[in-house]
Amino acid sequence: MCGLLGRAMIAITPHMRVLVAVESVDFRVGIDGLAQRCRAVLREEPFQGTVFLFRSRSHTAIKLLIYDGQGFWLCHKRLSRGRFRYWPQAADGVVSEALAHEVQVL
Repeated sequence: MCGLLGRAMIAITPHMRVLVAVESVDFRVGIDGLAQRCRAVLREEPFQGTVFLFRSRSHTAIKLLIYDGQGFWLCHKRLSRGRFRYWPQAADGVVSEALAHEVQVL
C-alpha cells in the first residue's frame, strides 16, 4: 500500500500481478528509468497494471512502480536500520513473481 499519513491511496490487492526484479538497481533512476528497465530487462510492459518491485544495491530500500490507468505511482521505502534480507530468486535470474500479501508485509 502506498499512502500518505496512513491513508491508502493505492492498494495492492490479491488479483494484481506482482513482479520482483531479482537484480538490484541504481536508485537514482525515477519513473522513466524504472519503466524502461521493465521493458528492457524484465521484458514486461509497465502500462498493464502490474506491480513492479525493485531493491537498491545497498539492500536498504525498495521501490514499487505501478501504473493505475492514469499515471504511474512510485513508492519508495528506506529502512531506518538493517537491510531487506530475503529477496526472491528466479530460475532466469531476472524476474520473480510474488503474491500481493508478500509485498504488503514489506
